[in-house]
Amino acid sequence: MFSRVFVTNRGTSHRLPMFLPVYQPHRLTGLLDGWADGPAIDGCIVNAYFLYKQRDLKRRLMTEQDLHDYLSFQRFVATDSGAFQGFTRRLYLKNADIVRFQDRIGSDVLAPLDLVTPPGDNRVTAEAKLRATETRIRQALTIVERGVLAGVQQGGRFPDLRHESSSVLRDLGVRYLALGSLVPFFTRNHDVRFVCSVAADARSVIGPDVPIHLYGAGDPCELPFLVAAGVSIFDSASYGHFALGGWYMTPFGSLRDFGPVRAGEYRCGCPACPAGMTEFPSGDDLIRHNLWTILATVDEICRRLDAGTLDAYLAEVLEVHSAWFPGSALRTSWRAMEDGRDGPAGS
Repeated sequence: MFSRVFVTNRGTSHRLPMFLPVYQPHRLTGLLDGWADGPAIDGCIVNAYFLYKQRDLKRRLMTEQDLHDYLSFQRFVATDSGAFQGFTRRLYLKNADIVRFQDRIGSDVLAPLDLVTPPGDNRVTAEAKLRATETRIRQALTIVERGVLAGVQQGGRFPDLRHESSSVLRDLGVRYLALGSLVPFFTRNHDVRFVCSVAADARSVIGPDVPIHLYGAGDPCELPFLVAAGVSIFDSASYGHFALGGWYMTPFGSLRDFGPVRAGEYRCGCPACPAGMTEFPSGDDLIRHNLWTILATVDEICRRLDAGTLDAYLAEVLEVHSAWFPGSALRTSWRAMEDGRDGPAGS
C-alpha cells in the first residue's frame, strides 16, 4: 500500500498513517501534552504565517529558539505557509521569504506558498495556478536546507491536471506529497469519491515510499477510506471546529443526538466521557474528546493495516454509519470510487 514509516531529516521516526492536529494554543491549553493513557499525539501542524507576522516572535524563533523548543514538543512538526490565508486576503508575502523562514526555524516538513484552487475555478484558472505553484516549488527546492519540502499538488476539479501535477512533483524528486484544495469536495455529505480518486491516482504516480498528506482531513469516519486510497498523513482543526458546533465525534460519524450512546451502540473510553454519562461533554472537554477520537481512529486503522483487515474495518464503519445516517453519501461514493467511476469533477 505505502511505506508505514516516515523519517525526518532530524532522524525522528514516525508511524504512518498519522494525524497532525492544527496547533491552536488559544483553543486548548496543553494540547500537545496529550493524556496519561490513550492514543499518542506524534505530530502537529503549525501555521508559519501566523508566526512570521508577529515581529518579536519571528525574531525569537530565528535567533533564540527553534520551533520545537517554542512548542515544547520534540516530535514531528509540519508548517503551513499561509496559502489558505492568501486565498482570502492579500498577504504581502513572498514565497522565498516564508519558505526560508520555515526552514530556518526547524520545521520538519514545510510548505511553499501554493495557490489554492477551489472547485469553482475554471480550467484556465486552475491550470494557471498549477503552473505558478510548480514555479514556487522549484524555487523552494533551491532554498530548503534543513527540512523536507512538501510538493503541493493542485489542479482544482480537473483530474488530468492533478495527475500532471503529481507527475511533475515526482520528476522533481519531492520526498513528501501534499494534496491541496480538496476540503470542499469531502465536506459534501461524506462524498469521498473525488478525493479518494485523486489520492489513489497520486499514489499510483508517486509510488509507495513517498508520504501523501491530505490537507484539512479530520473526520474520523472518512479517514479509513482515505487511507485505503493511499493517504498516509492528515491534518485538521476539526476537533475544535466540530466541538464549537456541538458535534460529538465517533469513528462512525459525528452526533448531536445522544440516541446511539443512550442505546449502547457506542461507548467512548476517553477521559472526557465517564462511564454512564447522560449527556455529551462540552467546551474543552468536547474538544479533547474529539481529538482523542480522531487519534484513536488512526490507531485502529494502524492495527487493521498490521493485521491485514482494513477492508473488514471499512465494512464495519459503513454498516454503522449507514444505519445512523441513512442519507449519507459515504457508502455509495466509496463503492463508486472502487468501481472506477469518474468523480464529480467537471471537464
